[in-house]
Amino acid sequence: MSDYKRILVTSALPYANGPVHIGHLAGVYVPADIYVRYQRMRGREVLFVCGSDEHGVPITIKARQQGCTPQDIVDKYHSIIKKSFADFGIDFDIYSRTTSKIHHETASEFFRKLYDEGKFIEKESEQYYDEEAKTFLADRYIVGTCPKCGAEGAYGDQCEKCGSTLSPDELINPHSAISGSPLVKRKTKHWYLPLDRDEAWLRQWILEDHKEWKTNVYGQCKSWLDGGLMPRAVSRDLDWGVPVPVEGAEGKVLYVWFDAPIGYISNTKELLPDSWEQWWKSKDTKLVHFIGKDNIVFHCIVFPSMLKAYGDFILPDNVPANEFLNLEGDKISTSRNWAVWLNEYLEDFPGMQDVLRYVLTANAPETKDNDFTWKDFQTRNNSELVAIYGNFVNRAVVLTHKYFEGKVPANAKPELIDAETMAQILPIKEAIEDYIEHYKFREALKEAMNLARIGNKYISDTEPWKVAKTDLDRTATILYTSLQICAHLAIAFAPFLPFSSAKLEQMLCLDCLSWDVLGHSEILPTGHQIAPAQLMFAKIEDAQIEAQIAKLQATKAAHEAAAKAAAVAAPAAPKAECVFEDFEKMDIRTATVLEAEKVPNTDKLLHLKIDTGLDQRELVSGIAQYYTPEEMVGKQICILANLKPRKIKGIVSQGMILMAQQPDGKMRIITPEERLMNGATIG
Repeated sequence: MSDYKRILVTSALPYANGPVHIGHLAGVYVPADIYVRYQRMRGREVLFVCGSDEHGVPITIKARQQGCTPQDIVDKYHSIIKKSFADFGIDFDIYSRTTSKIHHETASEFFRKLYDEGKFIEKESEQYYDEEAKTFLADRYIVGTCPKCGAEGAYGDQCEKCGSTLSPDELINPHSAISGSPLVKRKTKHWYLPLDRDEAWLRQWILEDHKEWKTNVYGQCKSWLDGGLMPRAVSRDLDWGVPVPVEGAEGKVLYVWFDAPIGYISNTKELLPDSWEQWWKSKDTKLVHFIGKDNIVFHCIVFPSMLKAYGDFILPDNVPANEFLNLEGDKISTSRNWAVWLNEYLEDFPGMQDVLRYVLTANAPETKDNDFTWKDFQTRNNSELVAIYGNFVNRAVVLTHKYFEGKVPANAKPELIDAETMAQILPIKEAIEDYIEHYKFREALKEAMNLARIGNKYISDTEPWKVAKTDLDRTATILYTSLQICAHLAIAFAPFLPFSSAKLEQMLCLDCLSWDVLGHSEILPTGHQIAPAQLMFAKIEDAQIEAQIAKLQATKAAHEAAAKAAAVAAPAAPKAECVFEDFEKMDIRTATVLEAEKVPNTDKLLHLKIDTGLDQRELVSGIAQYYTPEEMVGKQICILANLKPRKIKGIVSQGMILMAQQPDGKMRIITPEERLMNGATIG
């Protein structure tokens, strides 16, 4: 804790465009909840803040698709998300939303202060516009072919196949992800946060002052800083969001990335209207952001720049971001319904919140992407929670009732208590503390389970059910020791498995225990009455797991069938109208392929040398999945000869092959009906 008096913990605002799934829980909310519960058990003053992120283009799109208002969408999912968190014991002090009146006021005031102090750059620029959807597009809603690896469906900000950071202008054949239409550029005026001006202090603050940050966080920040920061727009053209509070800014709202993190502040103000500033402006407050890796740049670079520009806010002490959790070897996708939704999980596994919390923590993607499988879920439950933790507690409690009427044995002989076994508890406590303070929750959970292993081994080795036949005093000693370990388990697991720890405390008839008690040899005094045993964890049968796998397989099959049906159903929608002068600009000619080879380290790109009749040139085309190099050599093709050259995988590509897409998605080269001279113009 150092010199901090209080800890302010925020977790990323989930987007109110759908329910939350296990990836969200593993990446952000369970780690944050573990950290908060632990700090509270230490007696520290903690505030845990979150809420729904309810603005932005995706919500307007869903509303349009469902024939309702954006407010209808966010109202629905805000309720679902809030209930899911409560069901899984994510113990926020406040869970609010960015459509609240206090948030709009707070975000507007934040923008206006920076605007009045000249902290923004105002400029006019050309941005991509979807004429069919009648909206400017965020980078994430522009898709095309990746110029680095040739993958189709790359986004305007990133290619998810090769991981390259992109801009929409770099994409090959960019088009709208909303309507599928080609894009035009229109002029629009916006305000920008000049991140480049903050580069020097950000470099010092992150790269020099916070070398203790997780390697994945530190590395991503360093990559951004080494690449050079650029001004970033804080407003956009949209009618859903916080209106830009400047005269002449009608039809513009605060960009959701600028608006959303201010939600941490507005939610704190909503909860503590008279004392919120001590949490956000006092130097003795420790601020920690729990997020996923897709939000690292916003919480480590952009939001700190906003806070510093405002002037009197504290900056985060740590941003322990996790990587992504995959599902059965495939990336979790809400659009493909490839996910385990929290609300549906509890329908299939009622009362088993802690099992999922355990598995997600044990398999947490703390420094790299990790995978959730239903078989692993079953194995960890049956082999660890049931067979080790639950088995030990059940035997200790059942035997105490059998031999000592449910009372902590009073005739235990102190000299016979296994001091060596009990001595292992304090080092485990210290290890858990160190791991949690350094945001290594997976390792901390291992230590808690090691305590359960110690207890299970102890009662198995000593066999009190056999000893009781000849030596009841020795039996009393064994069960006294075992019950003390049970009490320690209730404390050690409380941050991780709150429902199970509460159940164990009820069995042991204990009040809520503080963390400091962990490691003391005696928690339960002799003669203390305990309750009858309850089943801590239930075995998960093969049929339950097979049903979950079958559900996922059915989801995948349905998605593939729908995609195929959509592709066959109709040709692509007509593109926007153009004039003859636009067509005249295109120099379309015949050419012959002289040489062809695959581009190294790519699946879809061919490197071609062609004869245009005017010259010999090279081009790169994403046709390797449809044509082999051998098929291409000697083939006559049609090309757009005056397309601006573009470097792809280190090769300067001069031109583009004319292709046609069939209903099944396959691409075919457009060839002349009869062989023509190279360079024959088409028009």
